[in-house]
Amino acid sequence: MIESLGPHSGFILAAYAASVIIVFAVLGWILADGVLLRRQMRDLEARGIRRRSARKAATANAKVSS
Repeated sequence: MIESLGPHSGFILAAYAASVIIVFAVLGWILADGVLLRRQMRDLEARGIRRRSARKAATANAKVSS
């Protein structure tokens, strides 16, 4: 199979390997960042700091109820 790639098979395989490594690194970074952000949100909410979107929804619900 490698022979069918021609004389540049080493470069081609290295490029594919680098691409796979980069994609998995970015995926890992995104997942780790998501965990960190969820932890930060949980800590902020535990201290009583709420999201602005939650405040707007509560205000809108209060206006509708009135």
